[in-house]
Amino acid sequence: MKRLFYIFAFIAALLMPGISYGFAEHSESLEHSESSEIDPKEIIFEHLGDAYGWEVPFCHDKRIPLPVIVWAKDGGLKCFSSAHIRKPGVPYVDGDCTFMLAGPDSPHKGKCVQIITKPDGSQEEYRPWDFSITKNVAALWVTILLVGGLLLWLAGWYKRKGFKAPRKGLGAIEVCNEFVYNGVIKSTLKENTARFAPYLMTVFWFILGMNLLGLVVIFPGGANLTGNIAITLVLSIITFLITNICGTKEYWKEIFWPDVPLWLKVPIPIMPVIEVFGMFTKPAALTVRLFANMMGGHMIVIVLTLLIFIFSAINPVVGGATTVISVVFSVFMLLIDVLVSFIQAYVFTMLSTLFISLAQVREHGEHKHESVGKQIEEALV
Repeated sequence: MKRLFYIFAFIAALLMPGISYGFAEHSESLEHSESSEIDPKEIIFEHLGDAYGWEVPFCHDKRIPLPVIVWAKDGGLKCFSSAHIRKPGVPYVDGDCTFMLAGPDSPHKGKCVQIITKPDGSQEEYRPWDFSITKNVAALWVTILLVGGLLLWLAGWYKRKGFKAPRKGLGAIEVCNEFVYNGVIKSTLKENTARFAPYLMTVFWFILGMNLLGLVVIFPGGANLTGNIAITLVLSIITFLITNICGTKEYWKEIFWPDVPLWLKVPIPIMPVIEVFGMFTKPAALTVRLFANMMGGHMIVIVLTLLIFIFSAINPVVGGATTVISVVFSVFMLLIDVLVSFIQAYVFTMLSTLFISLAQVREHGEHKHESVGKQIEEALV
């Protein structure tokens, strides 16, 4: 438990200066829109998207400031607090450069832009190279520290207690480890287990941590990481690189010269083209599967919550009845999302294991290849 305390203390120490600065120097709340109409599309995408600040629990008007790091046009590297650009259209001057948060009518909506003044006096928005520590970036580090702390805690238990089985929270972590390692990785990769298990176990816990933190509505949760296709794409590319870089000669032979009738390979390389195309469909399937499932779960909960305000604006009585139904279904969907969080981390790890196993095929290993192919078909069904 001391290890977890140190981890959370470290996270708090990193963010405390930003919190203090944001509340001391910028304590005024955001101006509310003159229109009382609810824009469901705007609210949904605001919650699912990234941001330069982290929403304060139960106070949506205030945000925990995060560092904005941009490479300005003819101005070099600039770093300042996101508290300066929390209102769209309000400029902030940093030396000889002016920045602001792009408004809803801008093609760079929600992004930090630099205001360039032309010789004729007109102004234009310039999108600088952006290396900012956004909410998603900060949430990635929180996930890494939290997951790393839990697994180091488990490792410390075995270092102190030997082979005595842990209980309670550590016991649940160990059950997941055994289930994934023995049930998926070891049973599929066999003699190659020690070579690829570190990556596969890491990606399982990393995805599970991101999924579960995304369901927490208050800090340090609330970031929709696996609902961001850029993050799922990077994880899929890592699996793609490991699969193909570590692939055997027999694997590459089956890609470019598969064991099929000659007329399917020359003069028109029908099968080689299909095999090469299949190399890229695997990471695409991993990317879309994880992204779509997690984003869909978040979107359903947000829509169910918005129904309360939409129907309340129409009729207070209907709004009251809708509140009860929406809350019940929202809680139900959140419970389902907890299960889905584990399932999606498991499926991503399982498919990655199978893809890597396919690339480890040896000569006279056709039966093994076919059995793994059947496992893929069963998993996808």
